[in-house]
Amino acid sequence: MEAAYLNLTADNLAQEHLCCIIRSKKSHPGVEAKRRWLAERLGEGHVFRKLEDPRATAFIEYAPLETAWVPILGENYLYLYCLWVTGEAKGRGHGRALMEYCLADAREKGRSGVCMLGAEKQKAWLSDQSFAKKFGFQAVDRTEDGYELLAVSFDGTAPRFSPQVKTPSIERQELTVYYDCQCPYSYQSVRAVRQHCGEQGVPVSFVEVDTLEKAKALPCVFNNWAVFYKGQFVTVNLLDAAALKRILKK
Repeated sequence: MEAAYLNLTADNLAQEHLCCIIRSKKSHPGVEAKRRWLAERLGEGHVFRKLEDPRATAFIEYAPLETAWVPILGENYLYLYCLWVTGEAKGRGHGRALMEYCLADAREKGRSGVCMLGAEKQKAWLSDQSFAKKFGFQAVDRTEDGYELLAVSFDGTAPRFSPQVKTPSIERQELTVYYDCQCPYSYQSVRAVRQHCGEQGVPVSFVEVDTLEKAKALPCVFNNWAVFYKGQFVTVNLLDAAALKRILKK
């Protein structure tokens, strides 16, 4: 039987599972924050498509680049935030089906192409770029610290990183975390970082990216999370205690 997928809408958002691995029967702060964030984005053309099976983890999430919360410039592109298939759903063709849907949607809407964040070496918390390259994605812009903007173009145009992203730095010297509510895991990562820094007496600042304008003006690459330390950009990876310790040793 062919797999059944659905797109989240204003009508079904409240009752549908959001597909990340968080499987709490109780209301989860990160998931509910994501739900509220999505409720405001769906009217902007944001797409969240997933397997109907509530037990499965297979979904794709993308938006018009003009309204995507990332410091990337370009006209008429879609930005792919996340393509994630894991658990029992993996290896059954769902990733291909979801990517093909996104590309077909872009063509049908007359878009110039689709872009996504990548890197010279695959980073955790970013979609699988080797998989994306099978569909024609290639690097169209780069930063000095190894991140790449990947795109598949239908008309020969290309998006680009905002200028400040190329050499990321800030004046703050303390550990500084930029985050938004697009990822349900952000809530628990913020909580873990705040707790660890509090216990160790480490100064830390959290900057919630809560508007499109703030996102477009960010000083570094960003998919929903970014970390600076001693004024220098470190990673887009969410942090646990072990990763935080490694950063603070630098």
